[in-house]
Amino acid sequence: MPEPPDDQLLIEMFAVPEKRNQAFKLLMEKYQRRIYFHIRKMVIDHDDADDVTQNTFIKIYYGLENFRGESQLFTWMYRIATNESLVFLNAKKKRNSISIDESEISLPAHHDHDPLLSGDKMERKLLKAIDTLPDKQKLVFNMKYFDNLKYEEISEILGTSVGALKASFFHAVNKIEKILGED
Repeated sequence: MPEPPDDQLLIEMFAVPEKRNQAFKLLMEKYQRRIYFHIRKMVIDHDDADDVTQNTFIKIYYGLENFRGESQLFTWMYRIATNESLVFLNAKKKRNSISIDESEISLPAHHDHDPLLSGDKMERKLLKAIDTLPDKQKLVFNMKYFDNLKYEEISEILGTSVGALKASFFHAVNKIEKILGED
């Protein structure tokens, strides 16, 4: 399998109208899986994650020619995916007219019946514990723990200070440890 082109080459290809579709196809092949799973960890449901991923790539397509290169391409794409996920979650909460506390209680049960999650009992318990976190803590925990992003990268994506991110991660870990210690 050939190595995917580097980001700078993809951006340069995208700038050429005749190569735009090919460049975008290569970009999607390179990043779609990572973007999808980042979104999936936030919105939980596979169909919702597919929809948000599609919306994310539409925004990326229409915004790519204005990408200024002030951050890495993937960081910029991650920021779009994160924002699209948060917009989706807020809209879903409003549509369902339920409080955040009620939605957090109902989400963990979804993991028990999700055919795309094949983890053992402990992994499912971890996912349920993560689902009980407030959205910001969940987001920071997922980006740090599952995506192995550095605090500086998360800071750039979320526009938050590294200190605030460390505090959010610390509180998230404490809450998860407490939940996992129960039983």
